[in-house]
Amino acid sequence: MTLPAANTLTDTDDKYTVLKDVFGFDSFRPGQEEVVDTLLAGRNILTVMPTGSGKSLCFQIPSLVTGGLTIVVSPLVALMEDQVAALKLAGVAADTINSSRSREDNVASWRRAAAGETRLLYMAPERLMTERMLSALGKLDISLFAVDEAHCISQWGPAFRPEYEKLSQLRPVFPGTPIAALTATADAVTRDDIVARLFDGDAKSVVLGFDRPNIKLSVEMKQEWKRQMVDFLERHRGESGIVYCLSRKKTEEASQYLRDHGVNALAYHAGMDAGIRQSHQNAFMTDPGIVIVATIAFGMGIDKSDVRFVLHVDLPGSVEAYYQEIGRAGRDGADAEAHMIYGLQDIRMRRMFIEDEESGPERKRREHKRLDTLVGYCEAPECRRRSLLAYFGEEVDACGNCDVCINPVEMADGTELGKKVLAAVDGSGQLYGSAHIVDILRGMQSEKLLKAGHDRLAAYGSGADLHKPEWQSIIRQLVSAGFLRLDVQGYGGLAITPKGQDLARGEESFRYRQDTLKKSRAAKRRANDLAADADLPEADTKLLTELRALRLSFAKERGVPAYVVFTDRTLVDMARRKPVTIDEFAEVHGVGAAKLRDFAEPFLKAISGGS
Repeated sequence: MTLPAANTLTDTDDKYTVLKDVFGFDSFRPGQEEVVDTLLAGRNILTVMPTGSGKSLCFQIPSLVTGGLTIVVSPLVALMEDQVAALKLAGVAADTINSSRSREDNVASWRRAAAGETRLLYMAPERLMTERMLSALGKLDISLFAVDEAHCISQWGPAFRPEYEKLSQLRPVFPGTPIAALTATADAVTRDDIVARLFDGDAKSVVLGFDRPNIKLSVEMKQEWKRQMVDFLERHRGESGIVYCLSRKKTEEASQYLRDHGVNALAYHAGMDAGIRQSHQNAFMTDPGIVIVATIAFGMGIDKSDVRFVLHVDLPGSVEAYYQEIGRAGRDGADAEAHMIYGLQDIRMRRMFIEDEESGPERKRREHKRLDTLVGYCEAPECRRRSLLAYFGEEVDACGNCDVCINPVEMADGTELGKKVLAAVDGSGQLYGSAHIVDILRGMQSEKLLKAGHDRLAAYGSGADLHKPEWQSIIRQLVSAGFLRLDVQGYGGLAITPKGQDLARGEESFRYRQDTLKKSRAAKRRANDLAADADLPEADTKLLTELRALRLSFAKERGVPAYVVFTDRTLVDMARRKPVTIDEFAEVHGVGAAKLRDFAEPFLKAISGGS
């Protein structure tokens, strides 16, 4: 099986040759072929596809079909390195110029590109958009620009990066070269802004549906987050999953707590030693039942198909971030779960982050609105999936696969309860946080409360019939509904909004969710059954474990993540097919010409020994 030289691939039919011979796939996934054809026709395109839907292939195939040099813009060094390593293993001449490499290595990469030896060259936007680099590229045969994580260019998006803004100069400098913009998360406003900035309005848009119906969605109010975390993982005992935390410190704390409770958990954050971080990632990719506890530093470019859950123990940064992070679950199409634990303190922290950001008042206002939308999702009284997808402009019927659909919440008239909260907030001077307000309502005798004389307020003890978590839930919903405002620049004090004043006067009503607290810590255990994940008999599951170990040895030898050698889906297909000959191995999903050459013999040997 021989790959034609890149400059001989001129007919659009050759896209199928590249798809099979280079990447080992028999057919395109939904949306991919339309994007490929648009780029082969020389047109600009914005592509919005869910995480795991194969965006990279959309520009890699046109690059190999048309020849010339493709410049790929990527925001993260680790992501560039992984994608280049994966392409090289597939027999593709790919390279990168980035800050983690020595000057000598970067000069060598440039010389290969300038000599026409490289098909895809990855670099960060700030390195690309220099006068010197643009001038040098102008002398080469540039066939395509691909801008990954394109939402970073939009001033309306939560992940706006100023260095991406300069990419708007690409079109006038290279007017005849098509540009592909790719992202997994962009609402309608962000998409319009990308098209206007990067393409001056001249681009086709391909937006796939955002729905991932196999992922069950659920949200729980935060009480004792460590206990709640362990209870959730009891339902996923022995399964691979990701736990997202807000800080590096909490990541370490959570992973240690899980290990103390019998969970095979590993920490992952940007402050760790790079070697340990890589080791933890490889273990997650290769070994069954590993739980990664991570900050948002973990996830981009991770291609693990059998992630059965994503748990957020803190509120994510935005709806877009949340959607992208939960999209790492269930990429094999099997059932998965995305669960979030959050509380009022999370909202306060997120609002503080927005206020501390070096940005203008207009951007801060937008970010607060985005946070309001995420809080609205958390407090959704009806189908969560409908609430989530509506943000991206997609309408769906009630999903039947979220906690609200499965156990519909009762909405109660909370007008009088709301008035009690407002009376306590107003009487104490609109200076105190929710914990103090709850103490007033419940008639507690804390030193702080008595010293302030708040035991003499009319509201003192007016809510003694409700438990602390119930009042916390009511206050949280009063905040999310706009009756109360958090002082994010101070110490989290609650203040009454104009809407809240209307409620106090009886001119507004308040309805709230009566959250049901879990009374039992016992949870149903799910077996550590890799065979169920892969739908393989027991003997083949043992073979799959051996293939994963072999994959890891090759990954360590080459200094790349395990999934770069072969994805889980490829290994499952090997275990199921049990190829005996080279030709049979070539038919395995994801085995192209280069991987056939480099890996067929050792993997065939392992398969024959495991049969």
